[in-house]
Amino acid sequence: MTEGDAEGRLVRPFTLTGGRTRPSRADFTLITTVTAVDPRPGRTPRGQPEHTRILRLCAEPVAVAELAARLDLPVSVVVILLCDLLEEGRITARAPHPVTRAASDLDLLQKVRDGLDRL
Repeated sequence: MTEGDAEGRLVRPFTLTGGRTRPSRADFTLITTVTAVDPRPGRTPRGQPEHTRILRLCAEPVAVAELAARLDLPVSVVVILLCDLLEEGRITARAPHPVTRAASDLDLLQKVRDGLDRL
């Protein structure tokens, strides 16, 4: 997969990550919410235009999967770039709230089933 830059040249995804193929952290899943700390980013220390694009898109909270779709980049590449920004303190990452199954959920499902049976 290739990505075009502003001048129409093709840029391979591994060049965007400096040849790295694995993220430096395991903070990100597809549904992790990412938010820019500074919504109006200046120049990032790495000087990557993709970092700036990510910061712009993260002015409001956005999921990793949605961010990858908006950037038209593989999720693995976006996660590596997000790790850079997280380590630089430019973004925050919030894991999804775990879903727990309480007994009340099962009770509610039983009541719904009983109601449907009565129809």
